[in-house]
Amino acid sequence: MLTIRGVINPAWDNNAHCQPRLLRALPARCERVLDLGCGKGAFAIRLAKRAGRVDAVDRSAEMIEVARRVVPGNVTCQLGDVAEMTLPDGAYDAITSISAFHHLSLPVVLPRLAQALRPGGVLIGVSHHRLELPRDLAFKGVMVFASTARRSVLLCLPEGRRYRREMYQRMAVGPAMPGMDPQLTIREVRRQAERALPGVTVKRLALPRYELRWRKPEQ
Repeated sequence: MLTIRGVINPAWDNNAHCQPRLLRALPARCERVLDLGCGKGAFAIRLAKRAGRVDAVDRSAEMIEVARRVVPGNVTCQLGDVAEMTLPDGAYDAITSISAFHHLSLPVVLPRLAQALRPGGVLIGVSHHRLELPRDLAFKGVMVFASTARRSVLLCLPEGRRYRREMYQRMAVGPAMPGMDPQLTIREVRRQAERALPGVTVKRLALPRYELRWRKPEQ
Protein backbone atom coordinates (compact mmCIF):
# COMPACT_ATOMS: atom_id res chain seq x y z
CA MET A 1 0.00 0.00 0.00
CA LEU A 2 1.40 3.37 -1.02
CA THR A 3 2.05 6.29 1.32
CA ILE A 4 2.03 9.80 -0.08
CA ARG A 5 3.18 12.55 2.32
CA GLY A 6 2.61 10.23 5.25
CA VAL A 7 -0.99 9.42 4.33
CA ILE A 8 -1.93 5.86 3.43
CA ASN A 9 -3.35 5.82 -0.07
CA PRO A 10 -5.20 2.57 -0.86
CA ALA A 11 -6.06 3.57 -4.43
CA TRP A 12 -3.18 1.65 -5.95
CA ASP A 13 -4.78 -1.69 -5.35
CA ASN A 14 -8.45 -2.24 -6.10
CA ASN A 15 -9.00 -4.58 -3.16
CA ALA A 16 -7.12 -2.31 -0.76
CA HIS A 17 -9.22 0.59 -2.04
CA CYS A 18 -12.31 -1.17 -0.61
CA GLN A 19 -10.88 -1.77 2.85
CA PRO A 20 -11.78 1.59 4.46
CA ARG A 21 -15.38 1.20 3.28
CA LEU A 22 -15.68 -2.14 5.10
CA LEU A 23 -13.88 -0.90 8.20
CA ARG A 24 -16.33 1.99 8.53
CA ALA A 25 -19.24 -0.46 8.44
CA LEU A 26 -18.01 -2.52 11.39
CA PRO A 27 -20.16 -2.30 14.53
CA ALA A 28 -18.76 -0.54 17.60
CA ARG A 29 -18.80 -3.85 19.45
CA CYS A 30 -16.55 -6.11 17.43
CA GLU A 31 -15.27 -9.06 19.40
CA ARG A 32 -15.16 -11.64 16.60
CA VAL A 33 -15.08 -11.18 12.83
CA LEU A 34 -15.14 -13.59 9.90
CA ASP A 35 -13.17 -12.49 6.82
CA LEU A 36 -14.39 -14.52 3.86
CA GLY A 37 -11.98 -14.98 0.96
CA CYS A 38 -9.08 -13.57 2.95
CA GLY A 39 -6.46 -14.11 0.23
CA LYS A 40 -2.99 -13.26 1.47
CA GLY A 41 -4.35 -11.77 4.70
CA ALA A 42 -3.95 -8.06 3.99
CA PHE A 43 -7.42 -7.11 5.21
CA ALA A 44 -7.34 -9.60 8.09
CA ILE A 45 -4.32 -7.71 9.44
CA ARG A 46 -6.36 -4.49 9.54
CA LEU A 47 -9.38 -6.25 11.02
CA ALA A 48 -7.17 -7.61 13.81
CA LYS A 49 -6.72 -4.05 15.06
CA ARG A 50 -10.49 -3.62 15.43
CA ALA A 51 -11.57 -7.04 16.70
CA GLY A 52 -10.46 -9.31 19.48
CA ARG A 53 -10.51 -12.32 17.17
CA VAL A 54 -10.54 -12.74 13.39
CA ASP A 55 -11.30 -15.96 11.52
CA ALA A 56 -9.78 -15.61 8.03
CA VAL A 57 -11.09 -18.18 5.54
CA ASP A 58 -10.05 -18.96 1.99
CA ARG A 59 -10.42 -22.04 -0.18
CA SER A 60 -6.99 -21.55 -1.78
CA ALA A 61 -4.28 -23.46 0.08
CA GLU A 62 -1.62 -21.18 -1.43
CA MET A 63 -3.35 -18.05 -0.16
CA ILE A 64 -3.79 -19.47 3.33
CA GLU A 65 -0.13 -20.48 3.46
CA VAL A 66 0.92 -16.90 2.68
CA ALA A 67 -1.61 -15.39 5.10
CA ARG A 68 -0.48 -17.55 8.00
CA ARG A 69 3.01 -16.11 7.68
CA VAL A 70 1.93 -12.48 8.01
CA VAL A 71 -1.16 -12.22 10.25
CA PRO A 72 -0.92 -11.37 13.97
CA GLY A 73 -1.71 -13.78 16.77
CA ASN A 74 -5.41 -12.95 17.07
CA VAL A 75 -6.08 -14.07 13.48
CA THR A 76 -6.83 -17.72 12.72
CA CYS A 77 -6.39 -18.67 9.05
CA GLN A 78 -8.60 -21.54 7.92
CA LEU A 79 -8.55 -23.43 4.64
CA GLY A 80 -12.13 -24.16 3.61
CA ASP A 81 -15.15 -23.47 1.46
CA VAL A 82 -17.75 -21.42 3.31
CA ALA A 83 -20.48 -23.17 1.31
CA GLU A 84 -19.54 -26.45 2.98
CA MET A 85 -17.63 -25.79 6.21
CA THR A 86 -19.30 -25.61 9.60
CA LEU A 87 -19.79 -22.06 10.89
CA PRO A 88 -20.65 -21.35 14.53
CA ASP A 89 -24.22 -20.09 15.02
CA GLY A 90 -24.55 -16.46 16.09
CA ALA A 91 -20.83 -16.11 16.75
CA TYR A 92 -19.76 -13.16 14.63
CA ASP A 93 -20.23 -9.45 15.20
CA ALA A 94 -19.31 -8.86 11.57
CA ILE A 95 -18.61 -10.83 8.41
CA THR A 96 -16.53 -9.15 5.72
CA SER A 97 -15.56 -10.11 2.20
CA ILE A 98 -13.58 -8.47 -0.60
CA SER A 99 -13.72 -9.90 -4.13
CA ALA A 100 -15.07 -13.31 -3.09
CA PHE A 101 -18.86 -13.28 -3.50
CA HIS A 102 -18.63 -13.65 -7.29
CA HIS A 103 -16.80 -16.96 -6.73
CA LEU A 104 -19.74 -18.31 -4.71
CA SER A 105 -23.40 -19.27 -4.99
CA LEU A 106 -25.22 -16.47 -3.19
CA PRO A 107 -28.43 -18.48 -2.53
CA VAL A 108 -26.29 -21.11 -0.78
CA VAL A 109 -23.79 -18.90 1.04
CA LEU A 110 -25.83 -15.89 2.21
CA PRO A 111 -28.23 -17.84 4.49
CA ARG A 112 -25.24 -19.61 6.06
CA LEU A 113 -23.54 -16.30 6.76
CA ALA A 114 -26.75 -14.87 8.21
CA GLN A 115 -26.96 -17.82 10.60
CA ALA A 116 -23.39 -17.21 11.73
CA LEU A 117 -24.03 -13.55 12.62
CA ARG A 118 -25.16 -12.51 16.08
CA PRO A 119 -28.35 -10.43 16.27
CA GLY A 120 -27.40 -6.91 15.23
CA GLY A 121 -24.29 -8.18 13.45
CA VAL A 122 -23.24 -6.79 10.07
CA LEU A 123 -22.50 -8.54 6.79
CA ILE A 124 -20.54 -6.27 4.46
CA GLY A 125 -18.89 -7.35 1.23
CA VAL A 126 -17.62 -5.92 -2.03
CA SER A 127 -17.39 -8.05 -5.14
CA HIS A 128 -17.61 -8.01 -8.94
CA HIS A 129 -20.66 -8.12 -11.18
CA ARG A 130 -20.99 -8.80 -14.88
CA LEU A 131 -21.76 -5.80 -17.04
CA GLU A 132 -25.19 -5.94 -18.65
CA LEU A 133 -24.73 -4.66 -22.18
CA PRO A 134 -25.90 -2.43 -23.73
CA ARG A 135 -27.53 -1.26 -20.47
CA ASP A 136 -24.16 -0.65 -18.73
CA LEU A 137 -22.20 0.53 -21.76
CA ALA A 138 -22.11 4.20 -20.77
CA PHE A 139 -21.22 3.29 -17.19
CA LYS A 140 -18.34 1.12 -18.41
CA GLY A 141 -16.92 3.94 -20.50
CA VAL A 142 -16.98 6.41 -17.62
CA MET A 143 -15.40 3.95 -15.20
CA VAL A 144 -12.60 2.95 -17.59
CA PHE A 145 -11.76 6.61 -18.24
CA ALA A 146 -11.83 7.58 -14.55
CA SER A 147 -9.77 4.60 -13.43
CA THR A 148 -7.15 5.08 -16.14
CA ALA A 149 -6.86 8.81 -15.49
CA ARG A 150 -6.52 8.36 -11.72
CA ARG A 151 -3.86 5.67 -12.00
CA SER A 152 -1.92 7.57 -14.69
CA VAL A 153 -1.73 10.72 -12.57
CA LEU A 154 -0.77 8.92 -9.37
CA LEU A 155 1.90 6.77 -10.98
CA CYS A 156 3.64 9.87 -12.32
CA LEU A 157 4.49 10.90 -8.77
CA PRO A 158 7.87 9.77 -7.37
CA GLU A 159 6.10 7.62 -4.79
CA GLY A 160 4.03 6.10 -7.57
CA ARG A 161 7.02 5.13 -9.66
CA ARG A 162 8.62 3.47 -6.63
CA TYR A 163 5.39 1.64 -5.87
CA ARG A 164 5.17 0.40 -9.47
CA ARG A 165 8.65 -1.14 -9.22
CA GLU A 166 7.77 -2.81 -5.92
CA MET A 167 4.48 -4.07 -7.34
CA TYR A 168 6.20 -5.77 -10.26
CA GLN A 169 8.71 -7.34 -7.86
CA ARG A 170 5.89 -8.73 -5.72
CA MET A 171 4.09 -10.09 -8.78
CA ALA A 172 7.24 -11.98 -9.80
CA VAL A 173 7.31 -14.00 -6.56
CA GLY A 174 4.67 -15.89 -4.67
CA PRO A 175 1.29 -17.22 -5.82
CA ALA A 176 -1.13 -15.05 -7.75
CA MET A 177 -4.58 -14.39 -6.37
CA PRO A 178 -7.12 -16.79 -7.93
CA GLY A 179 -9.36 -15.03 -10.42
CA MET A 180 -12.81 -15.69 -11.85
CA ASP A 181 -15.04 -13.74 -14.20
CA PRO A 182 -18.33 -12.71 -12.56
CA GLN A 183 -21.40 -14.54 -13.83
CA LEU A 184 -24.17 -12.34 -12.38
CA THR A 185 -25.24 -8.85 -13.38
CA ILE A 186 -25.89 -6.41 -10.56
CA ARG A 187 -29.65 -6.87 -11.04
CA GLU A 188 -29.23 -10.63 -10.63
CA VAL A 189 -27.04 -10.13 -7.56
CA ARG A 190 -29.67 -7.85 -6.02
CA ARG A 191 -32.49 -10.26 -6.77
CA GLN A 192 -30.69 -13.25 -5.25
CA ALA A 193 -29.53 -11.28 -2.22
CA GLU A 194 -33.01 -9.90 -1.47
CA ARG A 195 -34.48 -13.38 -1.54
CA ALA A 196 -31.90 -14.65 0.95
CA LEU A 197 -31.62 -11.57 3.19
CA PRO A 198 -34.72 -9.38 3.47
CA GLY A 199 -33.66 -5.78 3.95
CA VAL A 200 -30.28 -6.18 2.25
CA THR A 201 -28.86 -3.33 0.18
CA VAL A 202 -26.82 -3.87 -2.98
CA LYS A 203 -25.11 -0.70 -4.17
CA ARG A 204 -23.33 -0.20 -7.48
CA LEU A 205 -19.67 0.81 -7.16
CA ALA A 206 -16.97 1.51 -9.72
CA LEU A 207 -14.67 -0.89 -11.60
CA PRO A 208 -17.44 -2.51 -11.86
CA ARG A 209 -18.14 -3.74 -8.35
CA TYR A 210 -21.00 -3.75 -5.91
CA GLU A 211 -21.37 -3.45 -2.16
CA LEU A 212 -23.66 -5.88 -0.35
CA ARG A 213 -24.63 -4.82 3.17
CA TRP A 214 -27.04 -6.36 5.67
CA ARG A 215 -27.62 -6.01 9.40
CA LYS A 216 -29.17 -9.00 11.14
CA PRO A 217 -32.34 -7.97 12.99
CA GLU A 218 -32.14 -7.77 16.77
CA GLN A 219 -34.10 -10.48 18.56
